[in-house]
Amino acid sequence: MASAKSITVRSATSADADAIIGLQETGFGMRYGADELPYRWELFPIERSLVAVDGDRVVGHTVDRTMTVTVPGERQVPACGVSGVAVAPTHRRRGILRELYTAQHARTEADGLPLTIFTASEATIYGRFGYDPAILSTTISIDRRRAEFRSTTPDPGGVEMATLAEAAPHIRAIYERWQATVPGAQVRPDAKWDLFFADVERHRDGATTLFTLVHPDGYALYRRRWRDGRATASVWEYRALTPDAHAALWRVLLGLDLVETIDVEIADDDPLPYLLADSRAARVTDRGDSLWARLMDVPAALTARRYRHDLDTVLAVHDPFRSAGGTFALRVRDGVAECEPTTRPAALGLDINVLGALYFGAHRAASLAAAHRVRVDDAAALRNLDVAFTSERAPELGWFF
Repeated sequence: MASAKSITVRSATSADADAIIGLQETGFGMRYGADELPYRWELFPIERSLVAVDGDRVVGHTVDRTMTVTVPGERQVPACGVSGVAVAPTHRRRGILRELYTAQHARTEADGLPLTIFTASEATIYGRFGYDPAILSTTISIDRRRAEFRSTTPDPGGVEMATLAEAAPHIRAIYERWQATVPGAQVRPDAKWDLFFADVERHRDGATTLFTLVHPDGYALYRRRWRDGRATASVWEYRALTPDAHAALWRVLLGLDLVETIDVEIADDDPLPYLLADSRAARVTDRGDSLWARLMDVPAALTARRYRHDLDTVLAVHDPFRSAGGTFALRVRDGVAECEPTTRPAALGLDINVLGALYFGAHRAASLAAAHRVRVDDAAALRNLDVAFTSERAPELGWFF
């Protein structure tokens, strides 16, 4: 298809590979290493790429793969995971992203996937396409010298050191158990596991290769770095299936010698700060979004997850980009939803991106209504919706893409 600006969007071929890599490196300000490129094409095969071309030059790109993501109620749902979105700096503001996304989303609709998800590098671009931040993340820096545990914090033990290769089967098994219970976490495909265990140079950011701690019900991977005279341990990933595993891993991490600070990303409901005698030893250094979501099919997406409160309401959903909007009757009994188009008057009105924000349980409907992002014609309907969409545990991103 051709845009009014004579930019053509088409499926990529192997001949476009070098141009796609160059465009992504320019767009994201990095360089792929030779140790990473083979994994990149395994994870996001070039036949799933769409490119925008100006003559024979690739000036825009997007790629996807079908992912499996956990939604509230510990259900597994297929989703379109979009990655590698880039437009050449020489071709800004020519409608190229809209052309790419039109083709991308038409393909997702044809595939019958109820959700589209991605990790975004900029926050002001995607609302016009019906997306909103759906999962939040918090990074904390812990002053290890002040990080003493409360007297009530257990010391379960059971943590051992291992090499990454030795621990690989255990890490995969723990992650798979964790992913099945956490809203927002995706199944890791083999290609992503291969990249994960390759521990490529670019992912180290000048730090060491990964150190590995294992527990029967968890693991922690971290790097050591020395910068500006400070010694830091940066936790790359940790997963704990039980409170004992969580406490045991953190007792070891906070006991590391020759470390001043430990940096880690935690979920909103992580108990770590409550284990410490001095809560100020854990300082928030970053707070942001980790996953964006868009509902591609409102009834299919809303009936795929479970809910924490009975509900019988009508939603008027506006879709600014595709044709997924409409007026829908949403009825929930014992956590299970039914949703279908209706001619009944709506109790609540919202853009489709608000449903994306609510979907995994990271945001409250009442807060979005207070921000004038939900039109409320029935206050009781808002209260019920607010409770129904919460999740039993905070959502987390499984893996960055």
